[in-house]
Amino acid sequence: MAEKKAKQDEVIEAEAHAEAIDATAEPAESLEELAAELVEEVPAAGAENPEELVTRLEAAETKAAENWDQFLRAKAEIENLRRQAERDLENAHKYALDRLTQELLPVVDSMELGLAASTGEGASVEKLQEGTELTLKMFLTALEKFGISPVNPEGEEFNPELHQAMTTQPASNVEPNTVLNVFQKGYLLNDRLIRPALVVVSSADDQAPGSKIDERA
Repeated sequence: MAEKKAKQDEVIEAEAHAEAIDATAEPAESLEELAAELVEEVPAAGAENPEELVTRLEAAETKAAENWDQFLRAKAEIENLRRQAERDLENAHKYALDRLTQELLPVVDSMELGLAASTGEGASVEKLQEGTELTLKMFLTALEKFGISPVNPEGEEFNPELHQAMTTQPASNVEPNTVLNVFQKGYLLNDRLIRPALVVVSSADDQAPGSKIDERA
């Protein structure tokens, strides 16, 4: 009885070895070698049912081969997705300014036409000014489409988060800390400051011209 149980334990152990074969195992040739080794481990004369063991091992070999094939397919698919993502990222970096470029090209065309007209027959300052204003308008419209907007705070209260005070000037007709003049416009990109406006700020009458204002106001 004990001998029969020992043989059964050998069969169960061999079966457990077969079930442990998965997608990380070697290809089918190595599995056949493993199956042959497991069969040899069971004494031929005393095996309770060696044919059943061989059948089980063959089934395990087939299952492992299927898992291996699925693993290779999944690996290939992941590699294809990775390469596609790399190409998409490269194209995104390379052509990120494609739309902006398309919007700016008409501005370039307008500037070239204006320059040609300024040297042609019948050119005048008035026509040059008119063409320049039109080109500037086209340019600002193109920038606005991409969230770029000017900061032109003349007559507004000084805001240190958007404006940079170049100097102060006494002024009795406006409240202190008011922007009197704009040396250079600032610009926002989607409400984020990319360049502050350079301004002249009003001060009280008793404050010396050119003195530094409180930029925390």
